[in-house]
Amino acid sequence: MRRHDPRDNPGTVLAAVTFGLLAFLAPAPAVPASAPAGLVTITAQPVVLKSSGALRGDPTVSLTFDDGPDPIWTPRVLEVLRRNAAVATFCVVGEQARKHPELLREIVDSGMRLCNHTRTHPADVAAAPEPERREEIVGARAELRALVDAPVVYFRAPGGRFSPAVLELAAAQGMQPLGWSVDLRDWEQPGRLQILTTLERALRPGAVILMHDGGGGTRAQTVESLELMLPWLRESGYRFTFPTP
Repeated sequence: MRRHDPRDNPGTVLAAVTFGLLAFLAPAPAVPASAPAGLVTITAQPVVLKSSGALRGDPTVSLTFDDGPDPIWTPRVLEVLRRNAAVATFCVVGEQARKHPELLREIVDSGMRLCNHTRTHPADVAAAPEPERREEIVGARAELRALVDAPVVYFRAPGGRFSPAVLELAAAQGMQPLGWSVDLRDWEQPGRLQILTTLERALRPGAVILMHDGGGGTRAQTVESLELMLPWLRESGYRFTFPTP
């Protein structure tokens, strides 16, 4: 896909205003349906997965949401995803899942995948003593599996603070360490236009996009941005999928 100057087409300028983006990717042919949640076949490796490379040359994007489930924002994010036939990975905090097990089930029932984001969201799980680190990673996985009958496919360390010990422990439990390639920094609430501009500037095929459906405070800007970015991504030729090595 090549970039176009919006001035070449007045309709593109109108679209830029409508979607709140400063530049556009070229139109693409009809887009295949998004990947089904289906059978999980990832073999976890002790390396941080930051992009999805399963379909080389196929412009895919993997959406991920951290710090939930949240009783207000997680259902709203799921509703937008379902309406746009998009899939996403939810990196859930164990203590939040324990408070809202019905939301964990809704995530799975909506065809999304689960990611372990530790039990309590410590500032630096890699620096924690070994017993505490194990409880945050292994204990959280066991707790999630007890709450819902679904695989916990990934592990994401809060703040992306991985270490060799964390990578090895997560992979040994069958969880692929998951990073990101695009951080929209929506938790800062920079405004819808800034979130979408960050996306447009950093987006590449195979991108793993970091957003938040929890963590305290409002996620209204996240939901509003998601409403706009999903149709734009699809119209730009992207297919929604899950992170895959």
